[in-house]
Amino acid sequence: MGFPETFKALSDPVRREILVMLKDGKMTAGDISQNFDMTAATVSYHLSQLKKAGLVLESRFKNYIYYEINISVFEEVMLWFTQFGGIKNEDEN
Repeated sequence: MGFPETFKALSDPVRREILVMLKDGKMTAGDISQNFDMTAATVSYHLSQLKKAGLVLESRFKNYIYYEINISVFEEVMLWFTQFGGIKNEDEN
């Protein structure tokens, strides 16, 4: 996982919406695709891009593949973002 892949994956509004849906827990690709007016193949493509970026993990149970958010990647991105904000030390001018 690298930041270029992560930010590229996050740049797509469909992928961001998928991540919002996954914040409540694991879902199958079928469950996810019910929320969109697009083919299952298109949803599968978006999921593969999220997986490639490390933003989602997949696990198999019987005949289903479940997708869930990979929290550690989000923590890494948030940690990186923190360097751009916050209170400056009073000694700095």
